[in-house]
Amino acid sequence: MEKKPLLSVIRFLIKTLMKFNVVNQDYIPKTGPLLMTSNHLSRLDTPLLMTITDRNDLVAIVAKKYQEKPFFKWILGKFGTMVWMDRDAADFSALREALDYLRQGVVVGIAPEGTRSREAEGLLEGKQGAALLAARSTVPILPVGIAGSEKINQHFSKLRRPPVTIRVGKPYFLPEMDQDDRQGWLIRSTDEIMCRIAAVLPPEYRGFYADHPRLKELLADNE
Repeated sequence: MEKKPLLSVIRFLIKTLMKFNVVNQDYIPKTGPLLMTSNHLSRLDTPLLMTITDRNDLVAIVAKKYQEKPFFKWILGKFGTMVWMDRDAADFSALREALDYLRQGVVVGIAPEGTRSREAEGLLEGKQGAALLAARSTVPILPVGIAGSEKINQHFSKLRRPPVTIRVGKPYFLPEMDQDDRQGWLIRSTDEIMCRIAAVLPPEYRGFYADHPRLKELLADNE
């Protein structure tokens, strides 16, 4: 992939200016295709996620609306490769582009909620794009939970280093798509993806999935 000149600088700044903690970093495969799924709290989540690994073959799926913000678009392009997705429509063109990257063996990051949530809301109901990508690529899925990024600006405004913790779960695979019940499979698989993210988040961040039976199973298995 094209070398991104600012990636190492961004990583250094994040580790220096924040109390940045990554839990279970060793769960991140060092090579090969990977679909990274996470919650979404802040516009800074993309650079934060690119700092949890030393890999440079990173692609982020980002809301297309940010293309209209010239500086934001420019800076993102300097430290990572972006797939611009229309969050308000079924953007199959962006999904195909992301799928092409996965087939090249790189890491593709997606926030299945489709938009930022707030700590008070916790996780929003997931959309089916991540499950579609997983079905068509059959790559491992990495659940990632971000806590604290929604308060970064508050801490900086008080000249304090913001605490941000990112917890990584074990990679897993979804079962093969049920061709006789594709929609049912997508619903179940999206719930699985979101519950896996919820399982690596503090309880107050679990939102829509806080009482989901599958989340309770995952938490019980980890006890």
